[in-house]
Amino acid sequence: MSSSTLSEPILPASTPADPAPNFFANQYLILNELTDTLAQISEAQASAAIHAILTARRIFVTGAGRSGLALKMAAMRLMHLGLTVHVVGEITTPAIAARDLLIAASGSGTTAGVVLAAHTAAEAGANVLAITTAPRSPLAAVASVVLVIPAATKQDTSATKSQQYAGALFEQSVLLLTDALFQSMWHQLGETADQLWKRHANLE
Repeated sequence: MSSSTLSEPILPASTPADPAPNFFANQYLILNELTDTLAQISEAQASAAIHAILTARRIFVTGAGRSGLALKMAAMRLMHLGLTVHVVGEITTPAIAARDLLIAASGSGTTAGVVLAAHTAAEAGANVLAITTAPRSPLAAVASVVLVIPAATKQDTSATKSQQYAGALFEQSVLLLTDALFQSMWHQLGETADQLWKRHANLE
């Protein structure tokens, strides 16, 4: 075997000549799905969510997987607003109590740990804000405020609501929805960007 043979790269059986068109088409697909989904969210539900957040003594957030990661990003923004916020599961998170708010995200509304946390919060006298695709789910049933995102759950493989994999559309929508809520609350509170910046982490 010659040295030139050894140095030849091993290519996959089929390589697209130009993957860029698929990449850009997929970007548009995702953006269009998000635009359509977010446009269907109830303004009344969003207003109720904002009221629940701004009147809570403390805020707790919980979600599994990528939904949980999206809520962690939301928690950071709520902290930037000067609100007291905790992420469920962190070792410094205190007990939830009356006048507190739990924000819980689950596309199906049946995620066991999230539903259990919601029940625990309600039993402690706290309010629950459920973000879900399923308004008749166990999570929604225990919530005092329900914010419905009309997206596919990760168990839905029909591709009728989304052509993306699993619960991607719901998870993306949680991030953009909570960013929009933040933007509304920021302007409602009337603080400047400089005031928010003073609350950014400086131990990095």
